[in-house]
Amino acid sequence: MRISIFGLGYVGTVSAGCFAQDGHEVIGVDPVSAKVDLINAGKSPIIEAEIEEIIGAAVRSGRLSATSDQDQAIRETELSFVCVGTPSQVNGNLDLTYIRRVCELIGEALKNKPTRHTIVIRSTILPGTMRQLVIPVLEKHSGKKAGVDFGVCNNPEFLREGSAVSDFNSPPKTVIGELDCESGNMLASLYAKLDAPLIKTEIEVAEMIKYVDNCWHALKIGFANEIGNVCKSFSIDAHAVMKAFCQDKKLNISSAYLMPGFAFGGSCLPKDLRALTYKARMRDLELPIMNSILASNELQIAKGLRLIMEPGHKRIGVLGFSFKEGTDDLRESPMIEVIERLIGKGHDVRIFDKNVNLAKLVGANRDFILNRVPHISRLMAPSIGEVLEHAQTVVIGNKDPDFVDVPKQLRDGQRLVDFVRIGNQRSGNGTYDGICW
Repeated sequence: MRISIFGLGYVGTVSAGCFAQDGHEVIGVDPVSAKVDLINAGKSPIIEAEIEEIIGAAVRSGRLSATSDQDQAIRETELSFVCVGTPSQVNGNLDLTYIRRVCELIGEALKNKPTRHTIVIRSTILPGTMRQLVIPVLEKHSGKKAGVDFGVCNNPEFLREGSAVSDFNSPPKTVIGELDCESGNMLASLYAKLDAPLIKTEIEVAEMIKYVDNCWHALKIGFANEIGNVCKSFSIDAHAVMKAFCQDKKLNISSAYLMPGFAFGGSCLPKDLRALTYKARMRDLELPIMNSILASNELQIAKGLRLIMEPGHKRIGVLGFSFKEGTDDLRESPMIEVIERLIGKGHDVRIFDKNVNLAKLVGANRDFILNRVPHISRLMAPSIGEVLEHAQTVVIGNKDPDFVDVPKQLRDGQRLVDFVRIGNQRSGNGTYDGICW
């Protein structure tokens, strides 16, 4: 394929060299003549393992060159990557000056090009930037229609300094946000040889993924450091603790617990988090990440309550109120907190959970419901149907499989608030609200 790469900084240089090494014809584009001259001399404008040798070989073979002429680059290629910087402004927002300028230049160059061209944004940009800035600027300056006259994709990179060439050739995943299938398929063909998941998705999802990755990596580092500080205060080897922690690929280093939904509860997570952070306070340790977890959980409970109460319905039905499906454990169930707050605000509530049957409860769970929340036991209905008959707003509080068909059973005028994504709906039609979707 004939590829042009706008921006010969870190990402652009690595991408240019690696695509050329794969056999594509690549033109690097940069307004800084020193970078252009270095590439054309077979040298790298950045310091990175392996890239100098790759660029040298690609230039000698004739597969890689560089220019400051964007018109030439667009004219002589069929696909363009935008790899310019998106630095922070003083207030933390992104500075999109370079993105805007390069889109203006590409748009002008597209104006007189008779064949279809595809533009791929590889720079890290916030969700909405493609539709609110990139596409309008390209359309304005080219006089053409995105998705029809030219293609547009978002293709975030996952390159780490020091191992960028290895990361390019063995990425954790390849993400393509496509405006149109033709462009997405063309871009996907570039990565066909890679042994990595290929994710083709909406443009906004692709824009967001890089931010989720980097925030998660930052959180992991911060969490590990806080654990290290706690361990040191106990004279415990923190590396031994975290090595054991990382051996658990089922729950700890996995996708477990990483789907958005309602607040956590149960007999373990809140109690153990409180105990460890209390002990840390006694030792004068500051743990801002761990201390914020329960506060964040409380905000999710408050958000769920607002979703239920917003329309002003007084008759509320709750399906599932143990802290998760398949258990009768009500201790620190966030749904109990929601129900109590609804009652306190004068709502007429009916609740159902097949696993919470007062006649069958024993031990701690029976004591909890009889002594701590006896008023809730009087609201328990014998069936899903009775709750649906009563409620103006129906709330699904855990992922019991019996609730899968509830969305289809709603009457006209009834509203569903979903805390677990029981189906695959998204909020927006006035009768369905998912807490995070």
